[in-house]
Amino acid sequence: MLKVKDTLRATVHLSFDGRVFKAYHGPKAAERFDNEVCVLQHLAARGCQFVPRLLEADRKQLRIITTNCGTRVDQLDEKRRQELFAELERFGVRHDDPDIRNVTYRFADGRFCVIDFEFATILTETESPQQ
Repeated sequence: MLKVKDTLRATVHLSFDGRVFKAYHGPKAAERFDNEVCVLQHLAARGCQFVPRLLEADRKQLRIITTNCGTRVDQLDEKRRQELFAELERFGVRHDDPDIRNVTYRFADGRFCVIDFEFATILTETESPQQ
């Protein structure tokens, strides 16, 4: 496995079969784990196709396994970045960290994707734009 992220909050490994392993640690690790699991389940239930799909969640180990959404991008037009995160809100989620480091590019279908939902917020019906 290839380590792709190692910070105070999380360690992320990419397996050779394309799965992403994320382990949470540091302040409020369990809370951030629970939030990301909840948000990914919410997005899957609404058919959002440009976020990782949750394959496994282990609360005891504070680790999730997801599908891979491509490679990180180094550059993205500000307008396109804003459009991408606005599109996510149509699925009822505000990312709360809409930085380029949370955007990937999936070559398989030429799609920009959004990752890292530890701090995301599920919007209420009145907050969420209509699809």
